[in-house]
Amino acid sequence: MYTIQYIALFTILGLMVYVFLKFNNQKLELSDLIAWELFFMILLIVSLVPVKISMEIKKILGLGRGLDALFVSMIGLAYLLMFKLYLDIDRIEREITDLNREIGIKLKEIEDLLKRKP
Repeated sequence: MYTIQYIALFTILGLMVYVFLKFNNQKLELSDLIAWELFFMILLIVSLVPVKISMEIKKILGLGRGLDALFVSMIGLAYLLMFKLYLDIDRIEREITDLNREIGIKLKEIEDLLKRKP
């Protein structure tokens, strides 16, 4: 194994522990824990046997070199993660809008009640 593989191994294991601790502190949901741990397991496997994995991806995608296959796979994964983030941000924006509407309605009701009481 090369030195970079050892660095990747310890980094990935550290990230796995970090994510698990975040879950124990209830700052992460179970579905997120499973998704991140699965992602880190895949990275761990790729970092341990990069040549074999890249050659298999190369055969599946029909690319010229194994390293190109890894880059294409990681770019595709990055786009999927960005899309998931976009969906999460959009959902949160809609929730904030709904909450603001509800608060505005409640505030208007309270103001109307206060105006009627004198």
